[in-house]
Amino acid sequence: MANLRMGLVGCGFMGRMHGNVYRMLDKADLVAATDRSSERLSRYAQEMGCESEPSLEALLAREDIDAIDVCLPTYLHKEATLAAARAGKHVVCEKPMALNAADAEAMIEAAREAGVRLMIAHCIRFWPEYALLKQIVDDRRYGRLLSINLTRYGEFPSWSSENWLADESKAGGGVLDMHIHDTDFIHYLLGDPDSISSWGTVDERGPGHVFTTMTYGSTVAHLEGGWNLPSHTPFKMAFRAIFERGAAIMDAGPLTIYEPGKDPVVPEFAKMEAQGGGNISDLGGYFVELKDFIDHLEAGQPTTVVTPQTSRRSLEVALEEIAQIKAKHQ
Repeated sequence: MANLRMGLVGCGFMGRMHGNVYRMLDKADLVAATDRSSERLSRYAQEMGCESEPSLEALLAREDIDAIDVCLPTYLHKEATLAAARAGKHVVCEKPMALNAADAEAMIEAAREAGVRLMIAHCIRFWPEYALLKQIVDDRRYGRLLSINLTRYGEFPSWSSENWLADESKAGGGVLDMHIHDTDFIHYLLGDPDSISSWGTVDERGPGHVFTTMTYGSTVAHLEGGWNLPSHTPFKMAFRAIFERGAAIMDAGPLTIYEPGKDPVVPEFAKMEAQGGGNISDLGGYFVELKDFIDHLEAGQPTTVVTPQTSRRSLEVALEEIAQIKAKHQ
């Protein structure tokens, strides 16, 4: 079967990350890209070895493109996805899905009406350590999950084009842009919570840091995340899951499994190799998620690890967290 032919819109930080993945996948080719900055687009096309188009409309008009990768700022996700779907292109779109649930639903409906696939790139579901944690919870090898802590924070990301991440109307603040990784993962892990209680900080960039407790029967989840730490603060992503007969902890080191009376175990993860050789571990879940999208398109099947509907639900939960934070600041 011929390789899937990709077009990409948005040649910034995530566009470069995805472009590097396409160079390593053996079932997809990045055919062309577009960006509103002609200078950035030119550099990108040269680096990635793809063609360039002056606009999204020109990119969508190409008959040699099967799917579009949307790596635009969050406030542009809806319109780009709708345009791509109406042009008959499959879509993989960066997270968060949109700024509100209505836009997310419009994206789902556009893909359904056009008969194309839509996947939101929630990469943590595919990150090896988190994927293993999902397996451990599902098969109950250490018994029932009693509690879990998920942590993700760092300094404000100052690399965004025209500093769009600092505009709450475009990004949704640190809760919607960064913390949603863990909001989405806990939804993937345990489903809808019985209760949500959120506290946090709000500044000129929107909700910047959040502390959320969710309950699932007798299981408790505590999530902390945000981007309002001082510059040069190291980025941290971590989890601690406690089970009836053990614990899985990833914090300032590799994922380690602890069982009573046994030595700690550090799981080994298979090293994935690029088609041209070389380890792609630095691309982590980005590689796995795009490979999953492409594999399912090749098989003519919808993606199963992350669906448009679960992505919309994760957005709704994150928006509930934000609403609770803001209510406490009134």
